[in-house]
Amino acid sequence: MDSPKPEAQERQGLYIVLLSLHGLIRAENLELGRDADTGGQTKYVVELAAALAEDPRVDRVEVMTRLVEDARVSPDYARPEEAISEKAFVVRVPFGPRRYLKKETLWPHLFGVVDGALQHFRDLGRTPDIVHGHYADAGMVAAQLAALLNVPMVFTGHSLGHEKKRRLLDSGASEQDVEKRFNMSRRIEAEETALENAALVVASTKQEAEDQYARYDAYRKTRTSVIQPGVDLSRFRPPRRFAGRPPVYARIAKFLRWPDRPWILAVSRADERKNIRTLIDAYGRSEELQQKANLVIVAGNRDDVSTMEEGQGRVLRDMLQRIDKYDLYGHAAYPKHHQPEEVPEIYRLAARSYGVFINPALTEPFGLTLLEAAASGVPVVATDDGGPRDLLARCKNGLLVDPLDTAGMTDALLDALSDRSRWRRWQSAGLRAVDRYYTWKGHAKTYLKEVEKILGRPKRRRYPAPKTRLTRVDRILTTDVDNSLLGDPEALGKLKARLAEVRDHVAFGVATGRSLQSAISALRKANAPTPDFWITSVGTEIHYGEQLAADREWLRNIHWRWDVEAIKRCLTDLPGLELQSRAEQTAYKISYYIDPREAPSIAEIERTLRKRRLRCKVVFSLGQYLDIIPVRASKGLAIRYLANRWGVPMERVLVTGDCGNDIEMLTGRSLGVVVANHSDEIDPLREQEDIYFAGAGHAAGILEGVEHYDFFGALEKKEAPEPQA
Repeated sequence: MDSPKPEAQERQGLYIVLLSLHGLIRAENLELGRDADTGGQTKYVVELAAALAEDPRVDRVEVMTRLVEDARVSPDYARPEEAISEKAFVVRVPFGPRRYLKKETLWPHLFGVVDGALQHFRDLGRTPDIVHGHYADAGMVAAQLAALLNVPMVFTGHSLGHEKKRRLLDSGASEQDVEKRFNMSRRIEAEETALENAALVVASTKQEAEDQYARYDAYRKTRTSVIQPGVDLSRFRPPRRFAGRPPVYARIAKFLRWPDRPWILAVSRADERKNIRTLIDAYGRSEELQQKANLVIVAGNRDDVSTMEEGQGRVLRDMLQRIDKYDLYGHAAYPKHHQPEEVPEIYRLAARSYGVFINPALTEPFGLTLLEAAASGVPVVATDDGGPRDLLARCKNGLLVDPLDTAGMTDALLDALSDRSRWRRWQSAGLRAVDRYYTWKGHAKTYLKEVEKILGRPKRRRYPAPKTRLTRVDRILTTDVDNSLLGDPEALGKLKARLAEVRDHVAFGVATGRSLQSAISALRKANAPTPDFWITSVGTEIHYGEQLAADREWLRNIHWRWDVEAIKRCLTDLPGLELQSRAEQTAYKISYYIDPREAPSIAEIERTLRKRRLRCKVVFSLGQYLDIIPVRASKGLAIRYLANRWGVPMERVLVTGDCGNDIEMLTGRSLGVVVANHSDEIDPLREQEDIYFAGAGHAAGILEGVEHYDFFGALEKKEAPEPQA
């Protein structure tokens, strides 16, 4: 897409895209607590979108999420678009298997979101002014979109990997178990990538910004703004005098021998991080607390625990076993079902009983439930890890507690329930603070003020579009050079002949780590087909046609925060690194030979660069080459930029590769082909059924992939079988 449609140019208001990829998101009746992925983040992004859309400076807001076609969930999640309000929408992009998946399994499919988003913007005829990634997965996608569209990126982590890992290890989990269950190293690296690319990081509390985000090498305090989320006050209010009890009361009261005693209320999804087990231990070990109050745990909805997702089932089985262990029948309520609209009523029932709300989570980045409780007139006892410190400092409506100190939690609950006049002061203070500080209107106003700062510089004029025959084709074949295109002269000749037959509608190009002159020399020597475009130097340069016209817009995109001399100085004294010849160095690529036996690990090299505030990517390939390129460059991003600029959907781009720096190109919606003589680095892609592994090597493997997809004919991507649940 070389230029926006005319109607897009006439719009003046902001177009903001909020990416929130996992869980289940819809405009109304959010299924909060359904599983570990349908927590407060889903509510946050929908309410943020609605609030931003109310501002006259905003023209369109989208919550971009995953389209799910699965009989186990509502058909709502298969609708491509749904209105939240007149200017706010949920936009669903299909990527990966159709069925509903846990967030930990989405990582291999995320480039499909990038491709789907680009197609959506092309169809809409408009480029967003801001892309805002929520959580690590969306943060990584937002970073790629910011690079491709040359727009600012905003990041909100919600729950950060370093903090989650720390708390899980503190609670007794092993390093291996945490990695296996939560894909933690990949998540933390995605958070580093998001922080590297973000022009603005939005944190919910000062503690989150200065403690949790500060553990990341790429964190910069100057790019972080603390903006407290809002609460929908229209739903959460204190109980009215003489109001009747709602129907949900009967479903809770049936568990309790003395239902009018004060309630200790916990509302969360069934997740280990919510620390329900310590709460039950704190209550179950205290006869005094059992005599003074009831325990009411609302932990999502359940039918048959034995058929639930593993993590949820484990938490709920543990909850039931501990209730039985302490013989809490008649003292503890744990209803199986509730509707979203009943949650405010449950808070009001706790307030009506002169009870307290408790959030005992191992860590809580913000604490939305604490604000809901405060707005409903319920004082709180909350974990001292994370956002609740700031919330209670402002609201002054309860107590903080160490979430791993069982006896301390018991004492805090007894203390909170011991003084009725202080309880009333806490209630009044909480109501005043929520009304004053935590509204979505206020959040949106501050958010847009921060966004305007990063949008402040005037947009530069686009460079003239290079002349290229890509304006006349409907599909693109691109391939790596060494070990993919070259290596089998006979098959290369056949590929050249086939390309000549379809030149009217197929463009051919190469994507290589070589420099431009090195690639030209290698192809001429092999009598290879002449490319219509050249992506060279690990995706840092794009040239077109026989005139080798440079794509200057791409160079402008990747120039963002690039400092070649500072990078060279940073790596000068590292052992095991040797600069390659001058011919392999370019303005946007620094190339080394690396001896893995002597050099630091790739992760250590990345950390060294990040700690020096250097924004770049480290690309390791074939066990001996190390390239340092701009953070917004890569072969995968370059081919997406090129296809998007010239209006060719990625579903009509066949990509062939053989090594690690080809992985980005091969994933997503492109037609991926891996030649038989590939390196071991690429073997993990075998887990993705929609990437074709050819039986032949070199150009013969390319031809095999062309036949597999009928790329020169009808071009139908073969449907991969659905993986087993």
